[in-house]
Amino acid sequence: MTKYLATGVLVATMALSGCQLTQTERQVVGGLAGAGAGLVAADFLRADQNWTILTALAGAAAGAMVARNRATNECAYAVGDGTYRVRPCR
Repeated sequence: MTKYLATGVLVATMALSGCQLTQTERQVVGGLAGAGAGLVAADFLRADQNWTILTALAGAAAGAMVARNRATNECAYAVGDGTYRVRPCR
């Protein structure tokens, strides 16, 4: 079941990626793609149900952040003291 869900999410994401999307839509698609990648990774690693949920949530959060940062072309760079600075991506 997980394989079919992950495959469906990835196919839907790929289909939507060719369209002109708004910022919010990009974040949703990024979140879905990240969640799908998390599901695939959990399935590949044969994780239990709790870890599968965590990887899907972490992937969704990461995918949404990447989509938002690509739209604004801003990246967060670690300073080294636990803080970060936001600057244009290199």
